[in-house]
Amino acid sequence: MTSRALILFVALATVFLYAAWSRGQGTVAAGFPGDPAPPKEGEPRPVVVELFTSEGCSSCPPADALLIRLETGQSVEGAEIIALGFHVDYWNYIGWTDRFSSAEFSERQRQYAEVFDTNTVYTPQMVVDGQAEFVGSDGRRAAAVIAQAAQSRKARLELAVAAAETSRLKLQARVSELPRAPAGSARELWVAVTEANLSSNASRGENSGRRLEHTAVVRDLRRVARVEPGKESTQEFEVKLASDWKRENLRIVAFVQERSSRRILGAAQVRLPAL
Repeated sequence: MTSRALILFVALATVFLYAAWSRGQGTVAAGFPGDPAPPKEGEPRPVVVELFTSEGCSSCPPADALLIRLETGQSVEGAEIIALGFHVDYWNYIGWTDRFSSAEFSERQRQYAEVFDTNTVYTPQMVVDGQAEFVGSDGRRAAAVIAQAAQSRKARLELAVAAAETSRLKLQARVSELPRAPAGSARELWVAVTEANLSSNASRGENSGRRLEHTAVVRDLRRVARVEPGKESTQEFEVKLASDWKRENLRIVAFVQERSSRRILGAAQVRLPAL
């Protein structure tokens, strides 16, 4: 082979290999056919941040404070942080009963433990978009994971209050641009009512004598519907409001979650309109 032919061969091989590499890179970045478009530059993407916490846990107040900073500060570029504070009930036995706790929330955390293969639950634990977990007071890790999650593809979820009364709301959620699903994997639409600006003065347990501050405390959580990829789905539903919840501190959060992987595919939140 002449030197000119050798140079031409190397050049063509380089072009071929680069094209193949680019296609491979494009596959990773672009995802499956029919997936939503990647995030536009400067457009914030909803990222669901769940904190499993307890007023009976002495290491939880710093994590509660971090969740407050994340939600109120919205300081992670590219992300709209949607906070959910789940108070578990398995700390209640040590002398202080967390009035926000629920066995349902403890079970939700156990479902995550199965997916993450941790074989245990702990507090404080933070879970981001159902795909990453870490100690809930780790602010640096939280910022990094949230920023990464904000770059992932999201389904479009539009949430609106159709009618509002003192004790109930009528809402409408429209889901579209769902990414492709693995065979047999159900996607479910969940709705939560959260309340901010809550506090307790603990008189017993590990936090005895401390004033505990909370945000985005989940007051109610329920599954509304199953949604299918490739189809736009509109769901109408009602949410009941308890008389002791302060309306000005309430938000309605909706999110689509894959049952098997626990991946959260899209989310939205709205404040309650004034009456």
